[in-house]
Amino acid sequence: MKVNEDIHEWQRHADMDFDIARHLYKTFRPLPIERICFLSQQAAEKILKYYLVSKSVVPPKTHDIRELTQMCSNLDEGFAVFRYEEITLTRYGVMPRYPNELELEKHDAETAIKYADKIMTFVKGLLVDT
Repeated sequence: MKVNEDIHEWQRHADMDFDIARHLYKTFRPLPIERICFLSQQAAEKILKYYLVSKSVVPPKTHDIRELTQMCSNLDEGFAVFRYEEITLTRYGVMPRYPNELELEKHDAETAIKYADKIMTFVKGLLVDT
């Protein structure tokens, strides 16, 4: 696989996670809120790592969206607008995977999808020619 293809694997995986989260939200009842929140966080995490890799930065092995957006902010100040999104999405990175770790409601799923979409749209806009 070429380096450019490796880079785009981050985007492909981010898109997959996000598409699954949206599909779950639209079609499953009762809502699998924990899965939707987790997959939305994963999509944001992977698209941020895609951005870092595209800038020749090795991303850390972390689920912390705050850490990743701060690293991205060092390369583009536009990432600073995601302070609230990064705090919220980081909560969904680990805790929803285990029973009773985080009490979630429908608005959490909606928020997770919305915030992941904002980050993904922003990153893709920056890397449209990559």
